[in-house]
Amino acid sequence: MGLIGLSSRERVLTALAHREPDCVPIDCGGMRSSGITAVAYARLKDYLGLSQGEIRVFDVRQQLAIIEQPVLERFEADVLPLDPDQLGSWQPYRLPDGRMAYTLASCEFEEAADGALYWREGGRRIAKRPDGGLYFDYTDFPLADATTVADLEAFDFGGFTTAQIEALRVTGERLYRQTDKAIMGRFSGSIYERGQKLRGFERFMLDLAEGGQFLQTLLEKMTEAHLSTLKVYLEAVGGFINLIQMSDDLGTQTGLQISPAMYRRWIKPYHKRIYGYVRDHYPDVHVFLHCCGAIAPLLPDLIDAGVQVLNPVQTAARGMDSRYLKREFGKDLTFWGGGVESQTTLPYGTPEQIADQVRERMEVFGPGGGYVFTPIHNIQADVPPENIVAVYEAARRFRCYR
Repeated sequence: MGLIGLSSRERVLTALAHREPDCVPIDCGGMRSSGITAVAYARLKDYLGLSQGEIRVFDVRQQLAIIEQPVLERFEADVLPLDPDQLGSWQPYRLPDGRMAYTLASCEFEEAADGALYWREGGRRIAKRPDGGLYFDYTDFPLADATTVADLEAFDFGGFTTAQIEALRVTGERLYRQTDKAIMGRFSGSIYERGQKLRGFERFMLDLAEGGQFLQTLLEKMTEAHLSTLKVYLEAVGGFINLIQMSDDLGTQTGLQISPAMYRRWIKPYHKRIYGYVRDHYPDVHVFLHCCGAIAPLLPDLIDAGVQVLNPVQTAARGMDSRYLKREFGKDLTFWGGGVESQTTLPYGTPEQIADQVRERMEVFGPGGGYVFTPIHNIQADVPPENIVAVYEAARRFRCYR
């Protein structure tokens, strides 16, 4: 049964304003950490008897599928993504389980003798899916051998192309005018993770420990590139999107990846510049941060840096108890996620256990608004389709305030 009352967009905006809408909004695939991997999505479509459409893998590294309209309607999703990788052309692609699907035509793949599949870009192997593996791991770090400021000055830090910006503008306007959904614009704006991807994890951690002019220049160059792209991006889509998705994973399961002092010295000032640009120039666009792990000690800093919406709300990580988060930070943050444990309950629980956890999370996070329901992270390949259905059926059952 469909909802009556607020539109999806009104429902999300009310929750973001920390007021109770008619029902807790639901996100299914609105961004790259609230989606479904292609293997699980294909099985879900079979389970639901949906034979039309195609399996399209838009996020190659995580193997995420575009979630199609019949599934969005079935799960009463309130959010749509505006993601450049969903707007390109497609080529045939074989999923890890052998099923045929499609992925980005711009991607080049190479099968190795050992069964591994390499993802190539610009003539280089940039990521690898091992034989029998499900996902791609980055193998190429373009600034790994950089040693001087001159090396950084010579590097192209990239950004959206003109064609991507125009495609985003056209699609953003269409989604805004032709649907009643809230629209999530993907941007990323990563500093910490981008440093890891450019330098390699170990090298960038050493950079942070050593400090100095090289690190300062690297951080400045990344930030300048983000801000230059952000200005053009928001000029194109700022009137159509309701949230802008940033990303920077700072936690592990048991603690922070770096100390609060190191975050405040080297990362926070750049976060503040990027998020602050959105807050200052597009106050109706909410700053959404995807940040995994046990990050509770950094939440005051992230709020100060300009974060308004937190995802994935990894409640199984140390110090991330749902009641504590809502009590201490619920006035400043909208929690987007935390709806069911993606590492335990979702893949291994019964439908009844899933429903119990969904109800409990709705009861904790929902009061007073400031909550959008979605599982803690992407639904992985080993999650049975009946459990996926159980999540969203429970969310529909327990979402309404009255």
